[in-house]
Amino acid sequence: METEPSTPTPPGADSEVGRLRTVLLHRPGDELRRLTPRNSDQLLFDGLPWVDRAQEEHDAFAALLSDHGVEVLLLGDLLIETMQASGAARMQGIAAAVSARRLGPHLAAELAAYLRGVDAVELVSVLTAGMTFDELPESPAAARTSLVRRMHHGVEFAIDPLPNLLFTRDSSFWIGPRFAITSLALPARSRETSLTDIVYAHHPRFRGARRAYESHSAPVEGGDVLLMAPGVVAVGVGERTTPAGAEALAHSLFDDGLAHTVLAVPIEQRRASMHLDTVCTMVDTDAVVMYPAVHDTLSAFIITRDAGSVSGPRPFVEAAADAMGIGKLRVIDTGLDPVTAEREQWDDGNNTLAIAPGVVVAYDRNVETNRRLSQSGIEVLTISGSELGSGRGGPRCMSCPVTRDPLPGA
Repeated sequence: METEPSTPTPPGADSEVGRLRTVLLHRPGDELRRLTPRNSDQLLFDGLPWVDRAQEEHDAFAALLSDHGVEVLLLGDLLIETMQASGAARMQGIAAAVSARRLGPHLAAELAAYLRGVDAVELVSVLTAGMTFDELPESPAAARTSLVRRMHHGVEFAIDPLPNLLFTRDSSFWIGPRFAITSLALPARSRETSLTDIVYAHHPRFRGARRAYESHSAPVEGGDVLLMAPGVVAVGVGERTTPAGAEALAHSLFDDGLAHTVLAVPIEQRRASMHLDTVCTMVDTDAVVMYPAVHDTLSAFIITRDAGSVSGPRPFVEAAADAMGIGKLRVIDTGLDPVTAEREQWDDGNNTLAIAPGVVVAYDRNVETNRRLSQSGIEVLTISGSELGSGRGGPRCMSCPVTRDPLPGA
């Protein structure tokens, strides 16, 4: 695949496979160093990543994208630039992180005042990596007036870290020329959307960008949202996205003319299939890679803008093909035998990032799935994910496409 220099173009995307021009990533940092055997489960990691190696793997991922003509934006850099330029952004970030309900009014007020005075780099570090009670600024007054400060152990968090920021797909997604701010289901991730929102609302790069959807109630996560084709959106409903969230998203997209069909796809509520993109992702305009254990059982309820009603369920592959206006949706299975398929699904074999029609980024460890993709005419660009994958996410999870070219004929 030949490379082309990336030039800034207006943000927006109408598919999963249009030529990727700009992507938002988050380079893992000190928030991962907060993980311990005591808190890793609560913070949704299956292991304790070797952070230096995770950073090397992520740098290689970003470099691969850049080498293929994709402009890479880093969330941490955008946050620092935003905090340097906007007092409103600083206030918004501090307000989301400092909870009087958790810290009590005296300590919360004092901590907020302290954070208003630090520079942008330190503020972003606190908002992403958190702050322990040991790290709070010295304050004789708080020691006298704050019961919370006196009773909490030093290594407990006054502000929680956000190790899952690595997975930028979940807190927002672009559809058409607009961005959607999601509502993350689990407490360990709920504050992530506040940081994404700050960037889109206040960074000059996104001045004038309009919202497609924002929910503070019914959960919707970006890993459950697949832009199957222009106007056709599949939404996984399971552990992270609720039926109410899928329905609210569908009607918001209909109202704004951003979709004509939404497929609500029930998925099993377990760790291995937390999002739709853990069992199925687009790899070409007419093809998906899919975990074979769900091939025959994955179904979809069809919500249509014109009919204003819900029908189904129907087999997902058939319903998707009809909505996309194609004769058949090609399905490439993960793995070869059931054991290999299960192993490679767990290791994010289904979680590919398309950077152009028929060109995807995948973890190198999923050898059999990558071979099957290649045999089906898909070009596979591999990266290492031995440490990045400890949070159960692959190349698609770690990337939020900001700009894609429209598909030919769309």
